[in-house]
Amino acid sequence: MRETFFFLLMLCLSLAAGHALAQEADSFETGLQRLSANSFSETERAIEEIAASGHPQAYKILDAASSRRLFYSKSQNVVAWKEDSGAYVDARTGDATTSPPDDLKAVRLNNKLRGLVDAAMGGLSLLADDPGKRRDAAASVFKTRDVKNLQSVNAALAKEQNAEIAKMLTEAKAAIIVTTTGHPDAEVIDAIKSLEARGDQESLGLIRAVPDTASEAVKKAAASAEASVETKLALWETAQNLWYGLSLGSVLLLAAIGLAITFGVMGVINMAHGEMVMIGAYTTFVVQEFIRSSAPELFNYSLAIAVPLAFVVAGVVGVAIERGVIRFLYGRPLDTLLATWGISLILQQTVRTIFGPTNREVGAPDFMSGAFEIGQLSITWNRLWIFIFAALIFTGLLLALRYTSMGLQMRAVTQNRRMAGSMGIRTGRVDALTFGLGSGIAGLAGVALSQIDNVSPNLGQSYIIDSFLVVIFGGVGNLWGTLIGAMSLGIANKFLEPFAGAVLGKILLLVLIILFIQKRPRGLFALKGRAIEQ
Repeated sequence: MRETFFFLLMLCLSLAAGHALAQEADSFETGLQRLSANSFSETERAIEEIAASGHPQAYKILDAASSRRLFYSKSQNVVAWKEDSGAYVDARTGDATTSPPDDLKAVRLNNKLRGLVDAAMGGLSLLADDPGKRRDAAASVFKTRDVKNLQSVNAALAKEQNAEIAKMLTEAKAAIIVTTTGHPDAEVIDAIKSLEARGDQESLGLIRAVPDTASEAVKKAAASAEASVETKLALWETAQNLWYGLSLGSVLLLAAIGLAITFGVMGVINMAHGEMVMIGAYTTFVVQEFIRSSAPELFNYSLAIAVPLAFVVAGVVGVAIERGVIRFLYGRPLDTLLATWGISLILQQTVRTIFGPTNREVGAPDFMSGAFEIGQLSITWNRLWIFIFAALIFTGLLLALRYTSMGLQMRAVTQNRRMAGSMGIRTGRVDALTFGLGSGIAGLAGVALSQIDNVSPNLGQSYIIDSFLVVIFGGVGNLWGTLIGAMSLGIANKFLEPFAGAVLGKILLLVLIILFIQKRPRGLFALKGRAIEQ
């Protein structure tokens, strides 16, 4: 009797499994036939049926449809997708076909169907073996929020071992529950808490979408979560603006630090300082063009090669300017201003003649491409590397001024030029080398700026005024003052922009600096130097 009962039970289970498989097969076949109807409504039903069938080819078919690689032949009842190699694969069997029908037509999708395909693909990928596919699927379900994927999400959550993906699945489930109706209040409240923990702008939008018809408990939880997320986002926005300010400050520091040296030691108002930045940027361009044509495999090292070359080229040009023009104009600040302004025009026109007036492309190495996120804080790699580069240059310059004989002589000339000369220091040589050092550092700034700005003959003009503001605000000749001034102006500028706009923000900043200089004419950190003595 027992054997008979067991046999009947197994027979029933086999029949049920066979019936289910037959239903899935029928659903898959029906879906493929609907694709040949060339109707958006039939295609919509086909997508639903193919996704629900769980067929091994379902994901590939939907992926091909989303990328316009799915075709049908109505005369021969064939559905096939096209591989990147150009071969066609039969959607029913998964076998490549060497002779596809001549009347193949692409399966058409509208925006609604594309969203439906994305949602269906997300549901099918939730149980994939590849963690990357599961992660992408969870992100896709969060965005589409299709209630049809809720069952798949629950099944995936029950099996998921990866904590990060499980968190993404929980958030995807929360997004579905919050945006659809018919769920118990306890589930909706838990979903709201999950979105609150996520705490980004998308979560805030979903929480705000909780309908007014919801229960008081749900609306109270939504109001509390909304306030919490808004506070978090405000803090992250402040952190983002702070990073933008520090990033801008590092750029200003690179552009101004060379000017701080020449202005502080020599008292020269060098209006051609921006052109030294431009020369550094064009040196980078020339290096990259040579590498592209001669040794493209070295492209990722192009900036490392350009850095010393830009320093030398800009430094040599600076020494030539000092020896050829500026040394005859010491003690005549207005004449040096006009002379260096004229030199800047000559250098700009020279670059236009050699390279043309249009912007030149300077590529970014792989390690400076892309971005990463810390919470809601987005940081681009190129800005981060420029920040590090500026810190290294500043540190190196401090060490050079403190621990080298040239640095000692520069400090001596800055503090008391006549006494330094009477002690045997060749002040003329110090002047030339100081001007060359300041110009060389400006060339290094050009290497960095080539990664975030247009390389053109007018590149330096964009930073010369800001550089003078940084030097004057921080204190002429004081490197620490230049650092604090650059970072302060960068941060202030980024916090003023959202309220006053870019142009009005700069005007307000200029007015504030003018008022500050009225109270402290020597800047934040006053330093005795040649310009002050005279």
